[in-house]
Parts: sequence; C-alpha cells; structure tokens
Amino acid sequence: VQLQASGGGLVQAGGSLRLSCAPSGGTFSRNAIGWFRQVPGKEREFVAAISASGGGILYTNSVKGRFTISRDNAKNTVYLQMNSLKPEDTAAYYCAAAISVVASRRPADFASWGQGTQVTVSS
Repeated sequence: VQLQASGGGLVQAGGSLRLSCAPSGGTFSRNAIGWFRQVPGKEREFVAAISASGGGILYTNSVKGRFTISRDNAKNTVYLQMNSLKPEDTAAYYCAAAISVVASRRPADFASWGQGTQVTVSS
C-alpha cells in the first residue's frame, strides 16, 4: 500500500501541527502504523506507532506528553497531533505501514513508506 503524509509546515516554537497519513488506494486498517522523522545526515528516528486496533501505542521519550498518535479506521487515516513543538522537532516526517497489527519501534518492521512531509519549528 502506498502512503501519503501531509500536514507539515513552518511553525513557531510552542505551536502545534497535525500530520495525517492515508493510503493512496487500498486500506491499512489491518496494519500498525508508525511515524518516523529524519534530519539530513542523520538516521531515521522513531517517533510514534499505533497498532491496527488503536489499542497499542508507543512513543519515543522526547515526544511523550507533547505528541499524540491516533487513527480513524473508518476514514482510513492516522494522525499525529504535535503540540508544544520545539526547534529540535524540525525534520522530515514519514509514515509507514507495518507488516503486522502490532505497534513497533523498529524501521525493519515497516514495509510501506510514504513520502515525507517537512516540519520546521522556528525559535
């Protein structure tokens, strides 16, 4: 399944953005979905993941309490609500569909990746 991420932009520190991830054709209701981010010259970093049912959620420590991942399987969309944004959150954000229904932190567990959406947080 091909994924489409959207919702990135330029925001001041302390601001909010909501990213969306949807399949361009097909459905991912049976897949866990993850969000990762990458800064040029650095490895892709895990941000958050949600199980297929929505009952299992994982976050990296640096975004806990600020970011919220959710999914609406009826709308075939996964969201990443990002509040209290910091300049260090600046990156290209990617969504990916896992091979299984279980949320994971490992990029190797994700088979389908969307194109990135850029998030830039100014200080």
